[in-house]
Amino acid sequence: MASEPVAVGEDLAARRELIVVGAGPAGLAATVAAAARGVRVTLVDAAAQPGGQFYRQPAAGFGARRPRALHHQWRTWQRLRDALAGHVEAGTVRQLTEHQVWCAERTADGLTVHALHRGEPVAVTAEALLLATGGYEKVLPFPGWTLPGVLTAGGAQAMLKGGLAVAGRTAVVAGTGPLLLPVATGLAAAGVRIAALVESADPGTLVRHLPALAPKLPEAALYGAQLLRHRVRLLNRHTVVEAHGTDRLDAVTVAALDPDGRVRPGIARRIPCDTLAVGHGMLPHTDLAVTLGCRVDGVRVHVDDEQRTDVPGVWAAGESTGIGGAGLALAEGHIAGRSVAARLGGREPDPGDWRTAAKSRARMREFAAVLDTVYTPPAGWTDQLAADTVVCRCEEVTAGEVRSALDELGAGDVRTVKLLTRAGMGWCQGRMCGAAVAGLAGCELSAPRRPFAFPVPLGVLASTVDRGSGTAEAAAESASDTTRINPTAEKGSP
Repeated sequence: MASEPVAVGEDLAARRELIVVGAGPAGLAATVAAAARGVRVTLVDAAAQPGGQFYRQPAAGFGARRPRALHHQWRTWQRLRDALAGHVEAGTVRQLTEHQVWCAERTADGLTVHALHRGEPVAVTAEALLLATGGYEKVLPFPGWTLPGVLTAGGAQAMLKGGLAVAGRTAVVAGTGPLLLPVATGLAAAGVRIAALVESADPGTLVRHLPALAPKLPEAALYGAQLLRHRVRLLNRHTVVEAHGTDRLDAVTVAALDPDGRVRPGIARRIPCDTLAVGHGMLPHTDLAVTLGCRVDGVRVHVDDEQRTDVPGVWAAGESTGIGGAGLALAEGHIAGRSVAARLGGREPDPGDWRTAAKSRARMREFAAVLDTVYTPPAGWTDQLAADTVVCRCEEVTAGEVRSALDELGAGDVRTVKLLTRAGMGWCQGRMCGAAVAGLAGCELSAPRRPFAFPVPLGVLASTVDRGSGTAEAAAESASDTTRINPTAEKGSP
């Protein structure tokens, strides 16, 4: 299933085709459902093989003998993988791996996505587009979080699943959320000693939501048994307040939290370790949806019961419509694929065709809503940021500089802080520091509005503009205007 390059500007609209961006659970489910109903699907993904983060696989060259040991829901993955392979072989699905989509727009021929494939521009056009772009981790800083050896929980999991590698021999897994459980048990099974699993949430809160959590209790019990077998110490209602080390991490300090989520004075302990995997939840990837003009509620793409956005011809499924896990993504992708197939065939979809998936979606959305309520970062996490704690790693902006912009220069939102300090102007465009800046500013995090979903060379952008791409041309003009306003881009200049 190797990648097949596509000629720039190739017109596929006449072929009644769907473009799916993202080959995680939602994208795979949608691709298989649509292809099985006569739709020609182009599946575009940045990775070298399908699966996304949840079904991430080690490269064949590693020779993994038991890759299923790194996963649960392995049989579901096998069914999706085999179905995709069958459709690729039959020619109903064209799989474009290692294609990083940086822009999507409506053109005269339909809906077009622009991507980079090994540095070369690629454009694909179709009648319909499904955004299954997934999510990314919410990063909250603390003193010492930039030390080598500190990484996100998802990063640790990706290293293990995709590279069969671990960052060290002794780890602390910390933060909040259900992702901490598979990360801790996966690392322990790989031979890493887990010095502590540090969860800031109160597990007693979960008891009040048992009916909604019932479908996941067997899975939680399995993780609990694995933690006991590996003798992992659980520290509930605790948080990491500092990471220590000179050239790399050698210990972390964790502290207990009071009922209001603030650090209890005098109750702290230092835990030696060489790895800290820390996570505070995830945020939806909405860049392409925003560029297309789709409605976004808070940080998630708004969809109807068919997973349609409010932009004609555009569907969305999975984490981009709200963080809810692989089960929810599979249900949403299946519904979206069936809806696309019906509407491209010129008929009104029958919701009865996806009744089972709709029930699963409703149940999993209720489950996700409970998790959003229970697993929240500690209320006083910003209080732990010293003035010299780096908040924006790309531009090396500290918490002290952000506070100065807020308290002394009158900034009241993330955008103004960005203009005054450059926090969020670096390579990641605020994906790493956006939540932290919003927390310091005391404002709600909203979906960012970026002209590009991924950094793109100016030469590629210029060639796209020459071909008359409206969205890309407007984005280029916006970028050009910014350059003229601030040509030197000195740190700290407005």
